[in-house]
Amino acid sequence: MKKVLGVAIATISISVLAACGQEPAAPTQAEVPAEVPAAEPAPVAEAAPAAAPAEAAPAGAFEPPAWAYPVMDEGRGRGPDDGTLHTVPGSTLQLTQTQINDPFNPPDWYPDEHPPMPEVVAHGRQPDVRACAQCHMPHGAGHPESSGLAGLPAGYIVEQLEAYASGERVSLIPARSASMVTIASAMTPQEMQDAAAYFSSLPPVKWITVHEATEVPVTFVGAGNMRHAEVGDAAGMEPLGNRIIEIPEDSERAELRDSHSPFQAFVPVGSIAKGEAVSAAGNCALCHGADLKGGLANIPAIAGRSPIYIARQLFDIKYGARKGAAVGLMQGVVATLSDDDILNLSAYAASLEP
Repeated sequence: MKKVLGVAIATISISVLAACGQEPAAPTQAEVPAEVPAAEPAPVAEAAPAAAPAEAAPAGAFEPPAWAYPVMDEGRGRGPDDGTLHTVPGSTLQLTQTQINDPFNPPDWYPDEHPPMPEVVAHGRQPDVRACAQCHMPHGAGHPESSGLAGLPAGYIVEQLEAYASGERVSLIPARSASMVTIASAMTPQEMQDAAAYFSSLPPVKWITVHEATEVPVTFVGAGNMRHAEVGDAAGMEPLGNRIIEIPEDSERAELRDSHSPFQAFVPVGSIAKGEAVSAAGNCALCHGADLKGGLANIPAIAGRSPIYIARQLFDIKYGARKGAAVGLMQGVVATLSDDDILNLSAYAASLEP
């Protein structure tokens, strides 16, 4: 079981996510699909023969937790552009909010800090292929509502794009994956290869700091499904409970898509140690490598990545939203994890250096 869990967690989809900075109509947390049949298991190299994996738990019996699947609160969008020119520390670029949110020309505040971006990353291709850099950013670290891609195996990134295009990769809340399904379906094989090669070439950066806590700032979910701390009269503290709350260190700079402005996550006290025990019991390092920084070919590093993103992928697989040969084995193993195990494992992985 240890080896199987390690292989299964290896297929966590650290790939591109829906939202991409857009403001879709906010679905309710109850909008989840009915039970999705489990996919057929894929053969695993050097794995001992095993019984067919159990089917995923019925999605209809599970309500995706709002902490892992944030949806923009009504009336908390960005509002109209007043024409103000914005900049960020260390950059000479000045842009309006409309320009910053342009899905086909997102800001590159620090062009000297990364290799030249291929066209599909920098500008995409109208009408359906948005620039990858809009959500995943030029340095590939992304935001909690999208994935970090820096340093992932190029073949793995292509595999996930193909899964979106084929319909095998969706979210328990379909609106979250709708944008990526549209984008991937419209991409050419060459565009997939170009984007994957670029992000794979980038070094992962320390992008999130994890704090164990009993209380957290009161938050709201704004445009692009990003959570922020409340300010002004609404500011305050509240019990964390059994949640992970992930917010920018500086909300204003995060809204400007500043790749120098990282994130912080608040996790329950003791969750990191519990997650480490789950990882050790499953021997995650067998496939993900020492400290979960990457191991076998086409298996992603998960150290230092967004904890709510990791949790979403585990929930999507456990409750049957994800399909495909690569997910078949994982469904049976993730089904043995409790929802608390998923929270704790996500907290632990995020706390590691990337």
